[in-house]
Amino acid sequence: MGLPAPDTLAAALTAAYAGVTTVVRDLDDFDLLLPSGCRGWTVCDLLLHLSLDPQRALVAFATPADGPADTDYVTYFRSFPGAGESSAIAHAQWVRRTASAFTRPSGVVERWTETVAAAGYAAGRADPASLIRTQNLVLPVPDFIATLVTEAVIHHLDLIVSLPDAPDPAPEAVAIAMSTVDGLAGGDGLPPHWSEREALLKCSGREELTAGDREALGERAELFPLLS
Repeated sequence: MGLPAPDTLAAALTAAYAGVTTVVRDLDDFDLLLPSGCRGWTVCDLLLHLSLDPQRALVAFATPADGPADTDYVTYFRSFPGAGESSAIAHAQWVRRTASAFTRPSGVVERWTETVAAAGYAAGRADPASLIRTQNLVLPVPDFIATLVTEAVIHHLDLIVSLPDAPDPAPEAVAIAMSTVDGLAGGDGLPPHWSEREALLKCSGREELTAGDREALGERAELFPLLS
């Protein structure tokens, strides 16, 4: 599929973050404590975890890296084969403790709103020809923005598990996330009978593969989930 023009990418990031904001901005403190799609985390916890991405982006955009690039928006997700159980639990606990340190869950929403506004502004003004370093990897700016979009889309779907009336992620953001998982799938791409939502949930391990899915994917089924 490939990536769109840099200005389209920056607009997609803004749309992805605005979609998350739309989900959480009018929730009361009790709704923010509803379960998310990430085991052990409430909506509030997950939002705090997701806020680490725009915070990291602000640092990355302000500190260009020397080349060459060693990662693109697809291989970025192959660079994290999965944290060990102890690391995953430690991060999950850190997020829960940090979120609970806010006087009210809505305080996390305020933090999110301020941070994504700054990150969106920085993304729109970043030089698309430059490189950034993040997670000990070097990426072109457009590829880095695409990784942020994909993360936001996947976690948007996690956020709305207990919120049936919440809106879905923005279509322009979903298109970039789909390009990512299609690239990760390799071969002939994703099974054509999957909807975009189904593809994102199954590629990220949120839904199990069916027997029909495994038949369509063949040996590639053993690679799932493609990202988490």
